[in-house]
Parts: sequence; structure tokens; C-alpha cells
Amino acid sequence: MRAVILVGGKGTRLGDLTAQRPKPLVPINGRALLDRQLDQLARYDITDVTLLASHLADRIEAHVAARRAPLPRVRVHRERMPLGTAGGLHEIAGQLTDPFLLVYGDVLFDVDLRRMLDAHRRWGGVATLAVHPNDHPFDSDLVELDERNRVTAVHAKPHAAGRYFHNLVNAGLCAMSPRILEHVPRDRASDFGREIFPALHAREPIFGYVTPEYIKDMGTPARLARVEADEASGKVARWNLERARPAVFLDRDGVLNETNGYVDAPDKLRVLPGAAAALRRLNDSDHLSVVVTNQPVVARNMCTLEGLDEIHRKLESVLGDEHAWLDAIYACPHHPDRGFPGENVALKIACACRKPGTGMIDAARARFNVDMGRSYIVGDSARDILCGRAAGIATIGVRSGEGCRDVTDESRPDFMVDDLGGAVELIMQRAR
Repeated sequence: MRAVILVGGKGTRLGDLTAQRPKPLVPINGRALLDRQLDQLARYDITDVTLLASHLADRIEAHVAARRAPLPRVRVHRERMPLGTAGGLHEIAGQLTDPFLLVYGDVLFDVDLRRMLDAHRRWGGVATLAVHPNDHPFDSDLVELDERNRVTAVHAKPHAAGRYFHNLVNAGLCAMSPRILEHVPRDRASDFGREIFPALHAREPIFGYVTPEYIKDMGTPARLARVEADEASGKVARWNLERARPAVFLDRDGVLNETNGYVDAPDKLRVLPGAAAALRRLNDSDHLSVVVTNQPVVARNMCTLEGLDEIHRKLESVLGDEHAWLDAIYACPHHPDRGFPGENVALKIACACRKPGTGMIDAARARFNVDMGRSYIVGDSARDILCGRAAGIATIGVRSGEGCRDVTDESRPDFMVDDLGGAVELIMQRAR
């Protein structure tokens, strides 16, 4: 299989580091980013790589000529003029007769590419974008997905004012069908994030492959420092889905936001003081952050599923503004008790997902290869604690929200703390 790496950018935000050196040749702890990308591709049997070069292309060519690794086989194509992230593909169209990977030249990644490519083949779209939450969604290209992972909207930066967005970022790693060339203009520069994808998703199926794995750009001095620190600590490799990671399962109301009665509209959702800072600390660790929340407001017909989604857009937007993210949100809209005026009868059922049932945790476990032996649930009620106990993970009760006032001897948590900040501090201490 072939990959195409875009190595033509000037990297001006890196200042002196890229004055005489292409951005992909900037070292990450002594090894060029490009070489680290090539190592990852070879690991997953990507045998041929084409580098689309423009700025300082001679330096790229010299670096490739000096490589000693037999695989992947690398060729450099000099664009006749700068053609953006998309336009240059036409110049190598003869090489793109089969599905291929497109990699942005400024991202360090460690991704289980077999999983991603299997999803691309299974879904059959013209493109599959690796997407994930990050700590700066406000200046990233954002993607919206439906329940089948099909892209329904692309919001290029800068985003429209006065709206909430899911923190789901186009990460700079895509699997593509050769048919993508039918949608890329010839003989001019074009950009996938700002031009191609926002228009294409309405005409052709594009999918988003949601992954918590490590994919970060190093395009600014601060981001470069962060990437170097993460690589040196081993975090980059540990986040690959081939390796099990611990998770912290979070109840929503009373843990992340004020209880405030039934939160049935975005204006009723208020993030608790300190919650974003605690979550940011969790994001910096190896723990996944996964919300598992009962939301019977939908079954009660106080809120639609679309309304619940908008509430979660606000939650992700507010957290994102504070540089924090959630790896996933699972919400149960059901309620078992029937016979109330105005209820949504279809959702008034006994289900496996409503806590204390473990359905939401089970789904996350399968999706993210969760190490349950090192995982926790943080909640403010007996149902959260019983859910965690049934799932076989450690339980932490908080005094915020409902304050676990309904617990009994059978539902007493393993640990009791004041709030999410206290829970994260406890988790970090126990992980040392």
C-alpha cells in the first residue's frame, strides 16, 4: 500500500528552526519528524511512500537519499508550484490507482493503522478521516459525524460565532480512494480542510474514524515542545490502540456540571468550577476520559436527542475553551417507568445501558481497548457506584452534585472525595 506525505509547507510559525530546513526535517528528540512518520508507516506494511515537496525540496531529496532503511521505499515529487494539501495529488495520479494514506507532514502519530484501514474498507467511502478531540478545538478544523460515522459537516477555522461545536478535529491522517481525484481541482492550489471536504461530504460518503491515539501537530514552538516531551515520556507509543489504556468514566451532572434540576437545554448547563482544570490534568495522563450519563430527560420528552446533542456540544465547547477534552460521551436516553403524560413511549424501556447497568462502559471498553484493572468511575450517586462495581472497576464518590447521599452499605464507594479535582488527584497519586 502507498502513502502520500505532504512535505511542502514552509513552517513559518517555527521561526529560526525552519529558516533553512523543511518542517518535516525538524528533529523530535534528535530524530527527524519525517523519519518517525516513515517508521510508523513501515510498521503497518506501508511499502511505498511519495513525498509531495515544494519549499526547500532539495533538502528533502538529500535527506531521503541518505536514508538506509529498506522500507518503505520513498520517492520525492517536486510540485511545479505550491498546490496546497490537495492540488498536488493530480501530479502523481498515476501512482494512486489503489486506496492510499494521506499524511500531513507536520504531525507526529502512533496509530493502529490496521484498524483505521479496515474501517475505511468496511465503510467504502471516498475518504476516511482520522478525527479526535484536542486541547485547541477553537482554532482547528472540526468535523461532525452521524451515528454511522459518516461526515455530516466540516467547519473550517475560523468557526462561526455564537455556535457550539463538538470537539472532533480533523487530525491530518486520511485513508482515501483514488476517486478523491475526481473532486480535486486541476492546475491550482486547493485545500482539503477548507475547500474539498466541506463541499464533498454532501455529494460523496466521507467517514470519520474516531480515535484517542496520539496524533499531534508540531507546527508552533509550544506544540513542538509538547510533542518532544510526550515522545520522550513514552506517551506517544502508549496511546496506540494495540495497547490497553486505563479510563476514568465520569458521570456528567454533579461531576462535570451543576445538577441544576433537569438539564434539558444548553443554557441550563453550567460547568462546575475547577472541572475543566481537573479534566485537563486527566488529559495529560494516560487515562481516557469517558462520560457515561443517564439522561431520562429524553424519555420524559423534556428534550429531544438532537437537543441532548446540542447540550453536549456546549459542554465540549466550554471545556475546549479551557484546553480540556472528553474522549467520548455515552448517554442513555431511556427510563424504565411508563405511564406519565407526554412521555416518549418508545424510550420508556428497561435497557442495558442505563446505570447501574454497564452497557455504556461495555461499549467504551470494546471501542477503546480499556484496561479495566486500572480504571475508575467517578459519580455522585449510588447508581454510579453500583455500575462501577458491576463493571469491576474502582469507584470514587464525590460530594458535589447529589453528594452520594443515597449510598448504602451495598453501594458505598471505594473512595470519597470533594469533587472531580479531588478524584483526579487521588487517581494520579495511585498511578505513581
